[in-house]
Amino acid sequence: AMADPSSFASPACCLTRHLHLRCRADFGARTLRGTAALTARAEREALRCLVLDTKDVQVFKVTVNGQDAQFAFGEKHSFKGTPLEITFPKELRRGQEAIIEISFESSPNSSALQWFTPEQTSGKKHPFLFSQCQAIHCRAIFPCQDTPAVKLTYYAEISVPKELVALMSANREGEVPDPEDSSRKIYCFSQNVPIPCYLFALVVGALESRQIGPRTLVWAEKELVDKSAYEFSEAEAMLKTAEDLAGPYVWGQYDLLVLPPSFPYGGMENPCLTFVTPTLLAGDRSLSNVIAHEISHSWTGNLVTNKTWEHFWLNEGHTVYLERRIGGRLFGEQFRHFQALGGWRELQNTINTLGDKNPVTNLVLNLDEVDPDVAYSSVPYEKGFALLFYLEQLLGGPDVFIGFMKAYVQQFAYKSIITEDWKKFLYSYFKDKVDVLDKVDWNSWFHAPGMPPVKPTYDMTLANACVALSRRWIEAKESDLGSFSSADLKEMSSHQLIEFLALLLLEAPLPLSHVQRMQEVYDFNAINNSEIRFRWLRLCIRSKWEEAIPLALKMATDQGRMKFTRPLFRDLYSFDKSQDLAVKTFLEHRASMHPVTAMLVGKDLKQDQ
Repeated sequence: AMADPSSFASPACCLTRHLHLRCRADFGARTLRGTAALTARAEREALRCLVLDTKDVQVFKVTVNGQDAQFAFGEKHSFKGTPLEITFPKELRRGQEAIIEISFESSPNSSALQWFTPEQTSGKKHPFLFSQCQAIHCRAIFPCQDTPAVKLTYYAEISVPKELVALMSANREGEVPDPEDSSRKIYCFSQNVPIPCYLFALVVGALESRQIGPRTLVWAEKELVDKSAYEFSEAEAMLKTAEDLAGPYVWGQYDLLVLPPSFPYGGMENPCLTFVTPTLLAGDRSLSNVIAHEISHSWTGNLVTNKTWEHFWLNEGHTVYLERRIGGRLFGEQFRHFQALGGWRELQNTINTLGDKNPVTNLVLNLDEVDPDVAYSSVPYEKGFALLFYLEQLLGGPDVFIGFMKAYVQQFAYKSIITEDWKKFLYSYFKDKVDVLDKVDWNSWFHAPGMPPVKPTYDMTLANACVALSRRWIEAKESDLGSFSSADLKEMSSHQLIEFLALLLLEAPLPLSHVQRMQEVYDFNAINNSEIRFRWLRLCIRSKWEEAIPLALKMATDQGRMKFTRPLFRDLYSFDKSQDLAVKTFLEHRASMHPVTAMLVGKDLKQDQ
């Protein structure tokens, strides 16, 4: 078995198959404290020990089948954490199972958790906690085989202050008063579909819910629950479409949880409970493609899983493909092509930023001594999608290719795979088209940096207006600025405005007079759609408009979605007039930022200690 460079665990020797977690969320100490009982099966004869991943976790005691067991920590690694070696009181035979119970406590600085004081929440009355384990942070909560090669079921009992609600990436099994503390209650959860550790998730807060579909509740703080219910009301239509495209939905419930603004991603596909950023709340459902994306992960990612993070494109490329197929069904094939072309531009933008020789722009990565959080970018999403879209066009169109997708999910459901497994299955499914497949430049697609070797074909119907208007601005002289007016945007959707701004960001900065005129005629400062505002403010800072500095700093700190916060801080840092203020603002906010966001922005601004 190929080893996972991001984990210390050896699943080839011993496999953890089930977790029974009992713990208490302590908001005063900012710790999760309790026991993790792992059911492990020996995969070879005479097994004497088990190595687990940990990161800043204390371990007080370990038992194996109820008997005390010796344990020792290995050497600490900068981002992988510290291996925990447990020695069994007596050796296990191949196929024998044992229950390894570990008493542990997470650190207040755990990279997996963000703790909030009441003042940092919308309601201002109660504290809040959420976890984000992808890619390798589950080990910063409790000791585990923190590799996506291993899948386990889990049962959890979480004690929290009784005025709060706990939710997990699992089925809700009810609540009972905490027998040890009358001010607390215990929430119970079960996840009976085996999942990789990175899909373990927990949130605790003053949460309310509203039903928006037969299998969907939306959860949020009281202030946002109605707005969220409206924004995400298409969830059931998207689920039904996804089932039609990819096969039955096996997870039972599909709930949505809106997190505080510091949540670092657009969404996280935690099973039974997708986590989303409040920056999706545009008021017009226009950013709901993120919901289609997280729904699609219920098949690609959560059922069929990358075996290591080097093959992350298998999770994300297929999920973007399904997300856009859902969009095509709901909003038309021209819209699917428009979103696909937007993805190609996003890929161009990412490769412009990272550099076209940068190994992190390869589709298949080498993560030896590379932190997956540092390597993370849009490449696995958009280069992965471009490969699948190119193959769709090569192999007979969308109806033919969705047959492959459905068969792929069925073939590898409940398993973890690498790129080679995917490619072999592609060749066997299309065995009558091997000649066509052999013409694909697989080596460049998988192992070369920069843009892909081939560009797919895109229907331009919805993109043409964006291209035409961006060209007018790029080619305009000072004397032409009077020809622009608010009427230019009359026929354009918010998706097209995003694309118009994205096109301008791929070019050399516009003259300052142009962005000032753009504000006069289009009043982009008044738009609160996060995707539009983000690109508009980047455009202003790149054109050195000093009046935009406070607006860009405000957006970079009012929310913490890394897609927005990192480029805004980077642009502010590159502009001489705002560099010092960008650093000062970051240092003021660092302590209240999400730990991963703070680490990555720190690197971007050369403030990493």
